[in-house]
Amino acid sequence: MDDAVDVWIAPAGDDSRATAHALLLSLSRTLVTDPVLQHAANGRPEITGLAVSLSHSRSLVAVAARRTGSIGIDLEDVYPRSVSGLARRWFDAEELEWMAGDLHAFLRLWTAKEAVGKALGVGLRNSGLRRRVPFADGPVDSVPGLYVVRLPLEGAVLAVALDDPPPAIVVTEHHDTALRSTVRSRTSFPVVVRGN
Repeated sequence: MDDAVDVWIAPAGDDSRATAHALLLSLSRTLVTDPVLQHAANGRPEITGLAVSLSHSRSLVAVAARRTGSIGIDLEDVYPRSVSGLARRWFDAEELEWMAGDLHAFLRLWTAKEAVGKALGVGLRNSGLRRRVPFADGPVDSVPGLYVVRLPLEGAVLAVALDDPPPAIVVTEHHDTALRSTVRSRTSFPVVVRGN
C-alpha cells in the first residue's frame, strides 16, 4: 500500500541512536531509491521523498515512514518508576485525574504528546507537554487535522501521530531472526504485521 504508514521496531542494541538510524535507512530503502539520512537544524531526521520519524528507549528503537503527509513516533519502555512529579508538573487536572497515578496511562499521554510534537516538527518546544492529546486513539483537538494512534507493544508504549489517517499501519518487528507473529490493533486503523 503506497499510502500506508510503515513502522519498524527492533532491539536497541549497544547504541540505540545508531540502531535507530540504521533501521530508518533500511526501512527507507524499501520506499525510495538511495535514501540519504540528514538532520534538520533542530535534529529532526530527514530523508528526501519521505516523512520520517524515530524514537529509541533503553531496550527498543522504533522508526516510521510514509510517502506523504507528516508523521511523529514516540516509544517508552514500561518499567517501575515514579512519574507523579513529572505528571504534576506537565499535565493538567483532567489528565492527572484520567491517569490516576497509573504508569501505563502516564506513558500513553507522554508518548502521544512527544509524537504530536515530532509530527509538527517542533518536538516538545512551544508547550508540547502541555498540548492536549486524546486519551484514546483519535483526533488531536488542540491541533486540528492531526491524529494519534497507539500501537500495542509488549513491554513498551508506542504512539504515532499523523496528519492524515492511512489505510493501514504496517508494523514490522525485527527480533534477530525470530519475529512476533501477531499484534492486535486497539486502534480504528488497520494494523498489518510483517516479518523481516
